[in-house]
Amino acid sequence: MRTERVSGNGQADRREPKVVVGAAIIADGRVLACARSAPPEVAGKWEFPGGKVEPGESETAALIRECAEELAVRVEIGDRVGRDVLMAHGRSVLKVYAARLLHGDQPEALEHSELRWLTAAELDTVTWLPADAPIVAALRPLLATP
Repeated sequence: MRTERVSGNGQADRREPKVVVGAAIIADGRVLACARSAPPEVAGKWEFPGGKVEPGESETAALIRECAEELAVRVEIGDRVGRDVLMAHGRSVLKVYAARLLHGDQPEALEHSELRWLTAAELDTVTWLPADAPIVAALRPLLATP
């Protein structure tokens, strides 16, 4: 997947979209949802924790780092959940992975206003960010009773 941008000299500049990764942290048949605290236009909307993949960093390494920074937890990254979701007019792509907590870690809301553990039946009780919403349907089968 590439995006094209025309540079000042009229030539097309092809660039790969920036990769943003998200973690669908699953425990006991529930997934962790995180309420954004900022910026104002998305505050109170829900997302899967994660962030941008830094240059030279693998997607899984980025998720491990982001979960430690945002939630103070250690995680093991599993399989992809759902499809790639284009964001920011094609300049970014969201890739979500299943994850599980390690060593009995419990998430803390370091960068979010609220955390909730949701069952499959509760997934529609929060307002997901537009990029995260397509992942919800793909997540339902993974939240079967443990």
